[in-house]
Amino acid sequence: MRIKKNIATSENGFIFNPATGDSFSGNAMASEIMVAMKNGDTEAQIKQNIQDKYEVSAEQLNRDWDDWILQLKEANLLEL
Repeated sequence: MRIKKNIATSENGFIFNPATGDSFSGNAMASEIMVAMKNGDTEAQIKQNIQDKYEVSAEQLNRDWDDWILQLKEANLLEL
């Protein structure tokens, strides 16, 4: 999954959709994931990077990932 190309992100987690004018706040992890998604990293690559950097179980990461993707879909930030 990829973030739409026109979506602007900042290092502190600010997300802006210029097409709708909607803005969202996220944390540093959200920002890191958004950058990886915009760069075309795969879900597997992103998850592996998170597990390499942080202490999180695969089960928790998968639950959090599914929730994150749902939020992105609801905010219309993903390319389908």
